[in-house]
Amino acid sequence: MLNERKKEQSGVLTLHKPLRMWPGVVIAILLLIVRYGLPVVGTGELVIMISVFGGILGWLTIVVWWAFFSRAPLNERWSAFVLMIVALFGASFIIDDSIGTGLQGMMFFLYAIPVLSIAFVVWAVVTRHLSGKLRLISMAATILLVCAAWALIRSDGITGDAGANFTWRWAETAEERFLAQEGNDPIVFLSAGDTTVTIAEWPGFRGRDRNGIIHGVQIETDWAASPPVELWRQPIGPGCSSFAVNGNHLYTQEQRGDDEVVSCYSLATGEQVWIHRDSARFWDSHAGAGPRGTPSLSDSLIFTLGATGILNVLDARDGSVIWSRNAASDIDATLPGWGFASSPLVVDDVVIVAIAGALVAYDLTTGEPTWFGPDGGGDNYSSPHVMSIDGIKQVLLMSGVGVSSFSPSNGTPLWEHEWSSEGRIVQPAINTDGDILLSAGGGKGMRRIAVFKDPEGWKTEERWTSGGLKPSFNDFVIHEGYAYGFVGPRLACIDIEDGTRKWMGGRYAGFLVLLADQSLLVILSEKGEVALVRASPDKFGELSILPALEGKTWNHPVLVNDILVVRNSKEMAALRLPLIGEGQK
Repeated sequence: MLNERKKEQSGVLTLHKPLRMWPGVVIAILLLIVRYGLPVVGTGELVIMISVFGGILGWLTIVVWWAFFSRAPLNERWSAFVLMIVALFGASFIIDDSIGTGLQGMMFFLYAIPVLSIAFVVWAVVTRHLSGKLRLISMAATILLVCAAWALIRSDGITGDAGANFTWRWAETAEERFLAQEGNDPIVFLSAGDTTVTIAEWPGFRGRDRNGIIHGVQIETDWAASPPVELWRQPIGPGCSSFAVNGNHLYTQEQRGDDEVVSCYSLATGEQVWIHRDSARFWDSHAGAGPRGTPSLSDSLIFTLGATGILNVLDARDGSVIWSRNAASDIDATLPGWGFASSPLVVDDVVIVAIAGALVAYDLTTGEPTWFGPDGGGDNYSSPHVMSIDGIKQVLLMSGVGVSSFSPSNGTPLWEHEWSSEGRIVQPAINTDGDILLSAGGGKGMRRIAVFKDPEGWKTEERWTSGGLKPSFNDFVIHEGYAYGFVGPRLACIDIEDGTRKWMGGRYAGFLVLLADQSLLVILSEKGEVALVRASPDKFGELSILPALEGKTWNHPVLVNDILVVRNSKEMAALRLPLIGEGQK
């Protein structure tokens, strides 16, 4: 191939053709639109896949253009491709672990390759009039610098639609700031106060029935006229845990350096009452450090499962240890990629935890194992869920095989509905007619099944399977014949009768609770906003929204009477919501 400059070869002057730039520019523009523009206007797993693989396809197309259609000199064509491969491979050894291990080890390549492709086209356009030697030097510098620059940043996790939160590699983390403050300020342990054992207002993960439904509370929805009042705000260690609440005490789990912590705070002030420490630390590049499960309250005891498998039973009044075991060691389980995420379930005289895809039950008093459930296969992150079906109390678990049911007293398998899917997180939910709604996980859709017992035993029957709702890591709620949840970051409503979608709107990618008496959804978004949305099948309707937390928020909200408690891996806060009629008193 020839260039536009004149070059003397064997005494003969030859006119070289100019570089053909326009195909590369067009490809780069299309790559920008697909890789970075599409996720802004679209949602869902398909959009993510098109965006991500579109970036790789764009790079391959640019390589083909440069190698065969650009009219570049032969040495520039193939040296560019070789340099890209060498630079990407070399940079993979110097990048931060958060990027190197992110997205199953593919984050660096999925993010770096589109950037490198666009930078290469910019280089080609800017240097098209330079001499051959200068072009080669500047090309090598561009490729090496673009790849090496990734060593300057880290990822602080990903969003619900697989977007990375990048920051400077040397920037102080929220956990480091929290630990520095903890070290400088003496920890004041408050008196536990009233130790009367009462029924917990919010006994654990997603409320009393683990369904995110609240009765007896109605709030004002015009927050411009009647805004919530912030009661307190406190820093907290990282973790995906939510809260359990009893009286003036709220309980959660967090990471503090090399210690996994169960902590108790005052609901009124946010001040620390007591903490329990275990020498354990879990971290993954998606959610960051810290425990994943939420404490469970029963009588005067608090039950917690850490991300590495430590099961604690503590006195809720002072944090003293009643008994402790490593549930993962009890069944020789391998630590899954995102840690053990189960919230313990107390049923009668046993506490049950899910270790990946298997259940383990322990005697409440002694801590000795009472039964072990079969391995459901794969890495799974759902929690055990108690339901009464045909008058029989049973414990359900979502796992790789589908959903399985067990007798809580002895672990006897009752029934199983096969629907294979890896990495399930979301809880099952029971409808008023006894049918059960299941999520496939991974943004693949939902299914409604009937469960019944005949003379031959327990049976299940599929009613429908639908992509109208695709909860992945954020749960859904059922209200008056409709289910409300998420499709990617967007809120959606489906008809439980046939699974058809009624509407989709908003971009929250968060967690929700339902005020059933008011047909109102309270949503804590991934960005830390609190939004109010009508729980109505007619249309999407956002009533109010306000910022509550700073940073990515992957923690379920808790509402006790009129107090909304929220947290993420940086901070926690309590807001007093205005009750209906309160302003008229």
